This record gives sequence, structure tokens and C-alpha cells, in this order.
Amino acid sequence: MAREPAVIILTFNSAGVIERTVAAAKRVSSSIICVDSYSTDGTPRMLEQLGCQVHSRRFLHYADQRNWAIQTLGNAYPWQLHLDADEILDDQAIESIRSALHDPGQRVGFLLRRRTYFLGRPLRHGGTDSWHLRLFRSGTGACEDRLYDQHFICDGPTRKLAGCMHDLNIASLSEWTARHNRWSDMEARELLRPEHSGAQLQGRLSGDPRQRRRAYKGIYYRAPRYWRASLLFVFRYAIQLGFLDGRAGFLYAFFQVWWFRMLVDAKLAEALAGDVCPSEARVTTAPESNRSA
Repeated sequence: MAREPAVIILTFNSAGVIERTVAAAKRVSSSIICVDSYSTDGTPRMLEQLGCQVHSRRFLHYADQRNWAIQTLGNAYPWQLHLDADEILDDQAIESIRSALHDPGQRVGFLLRRRTYFLGRPLRHGGTDSWHLRLFRSGTGACEDRLYDQHFICDGPTRKLAGCMHDLNIASLSEWTARHNRWSDMEARELLRPEHSGAQLQGRLSGDPRQRRRAYKGIYYRAPRYWRASLLFVFRYAIQLGFLDGRAGFLYAFFQVWWFRMLVDAKLAEALAGDVCPSEARVTTAPESNRSA
């Protein structure tokens, strides 16, 4: 394929899903590069058997791992496509990526829609679909320096592609809530940070879907604490029709929208009152993406 990209995948104990992710990615490129955070379930060996390049690296945080991969591994290729271990490209996304790389024009980046799965079923309502810049020309892109809700950004024009990345979210509910508890610490600390290093995705209501979502988030955090989480739950579940996704839609709206956002507000209140500070983002071996943003 002309302009064949590097497909870079972060892995950690991903043996249950990585074969499907790699199989789809191989339809885009023969160059599959995996950065593994010292898995203990045989993931590296499985990746080698699948014909992937495997690099082991200690995981500090998502932006650090992604930017290392971009600079150290991806820049040897003209284009880079970044995926998480449980993000599977569908047929339409694969075709649109191949078409975009064949004739990118002046564009240096492309956005893909991510479809969220929860409790084993896809969520099609409630504002769960989101857009992410995952394909970009080498030398133009980076992952923004944020503790939570990180996005890739690039210098130059972009456009949306058809199809979806299916975020299968294979974690158990116990693992999912444990991650979100850690992420609530990170989100609270992020909101208290005085400044960031490097370029940041700017919120703009007139911008692309990522910029609009960032702008809406800014509006959300200007609303009264605690009330905003409850109102967001009503908006996502009732107005954006989250109830049409059945039991999984209700539980996702309850835990990810109401419980998680309420937890962030409670930790913010603790920190601002001087009682405690949101715990430091711990060093972990597991890649933790911005999938819940």
C-alpha cells in the first residue's frame, strides 16, 4: 500500500482480545508495532506469533507511553495509526483509512469514531460515541500532556473518516470501577494543575467534534458542583436516549456519567478545602487510555 503506516498498539495482559485487534490492523498495514507494559498473560509471545514487532517498556502514564512510541518507533514511517489493545477497526474504517492514505491531499491527520462497549454490548445512544485523531503524518502529531482525557493533536488540516473503532472494553466491572476511581484522582488533579507543557487541544464550539467536546467540558465545569453530574446524567440518559441501550445503557450512564463525575467533584471539594489532595498518579504497568472521556 502506498504510504503504508505504522500501526502502534499499547498492550498489557491483552491476550483475550489482541488477536482480533491485530487481524483488523493487518488489513491496513503489514507493520504492526506493539508496546507492551510487561504483560504476565503471554501477550508478548502471542504478538510475536502474530508477526508483530514487540517492545517492552515500563508504563508511567498514557501520554508518556504514546509520545515515546511516536518519537522512537513511529517516526520511521510516513504515517502512524494508534490503537489501544481492545480497539478493533471495522470494515468501513479499514477501507476509509486505506483510501485516505492513498490520496491524503493536504491533510495531515484523520479522525475516527470510537464506539463504546459496556458489559459486552455496543452503546449506540447517550452521547457515548466520540471522535479521536488516531491517524496522522509522522512529524506532525503528539499526545497532549494531560493526566486524563488525553487526545492526539497534529499541526495541519484534518478530516473525519467513515467507520468505527470498536472499543470492546473487556475489563470486568470490578476492574472498570477500580480504573475509574484512579481516573477520578487524575481528573481532579488535572483540574487543579496551573499549567500544561506542550500544545493542547483547544475547545471550540465551531471546531471539529473533539474541540466541541472539549468546549462542552469547559462549560460543564463552570456549572455548580454535584448538580452538574446529576444534570449530565439526565441529559445523557434521557435527552440523548441512553435508555434505548437497555440495562447496559443505564448502568453505563449511572457509573460513567453520574458516579464517576460525582466522585471527581467530591475529590475536588476535598482538595480545595485543604483536607486531602487527590492522590498522585501512581506508576502502573497497565496502559490506561482516555477511553472514558
